[in-house]
Amino acid sequence: MAVIEKFLGQRVEIPEDRKYYPKQGLWAKPKDDDMVFGFTEPALVLAGGINDLDWLVGESVSVKQGQDVVFVITGKILYIDAPLQGNISFNPEVKHDLSLASEDPYGKGWLFRIKPDTGIGEAGRTAMDAQGYTESLKETDGFKNPEGLKGGVSGICKAVYSGIREQKF
Repeated sequence: MAVIEKFLGQRVEIPEDRKYYPKQGLWAKPKDDDMVFGFTEPALVLAGGINDLDWLVGESVSVKQGQDVVFVITGKILYIDAPLQGNISFNPEVKHDLSLASEDPYGKGWLFRIKPDTGIGEAGRTAMDAQGYTESLKETDGFKNPEGLKGGVSGICKAVYSGIREQKF
């Protein structure tokens, strides 16, 4: 298990038993004939948690790689696309209890499963391992602001944050 002690002011874990899609902040792990996907702890920290989510396709339908499958509201609006082509199914528990995604992102908080058309062996070839994912995070605000300072660490962010506090409404 890779651990980052100070990532935007929090401790985050990156299990080494799965693959990662850093662009979307997803982890992937084979289970039976499926590949299971969920948000990584660093992605959840950067997003500020999940406020709402919805499925954009039906249960047990065939999806294409790159097709939008999940709509998520965090501090931003995110569209999560299918990393693989295949038959998709969703985790109904996480939709009814969003806290599962944050409290147990690598367990009960998984988002969806895809039974890949290419077979499970080919499915994870385009993803990164834990070390590669950890390296990719070094360019994010999580590493650049290890203490989680409000207003960020860049001059522009600090100026905007300070300017907002000075406003009289």
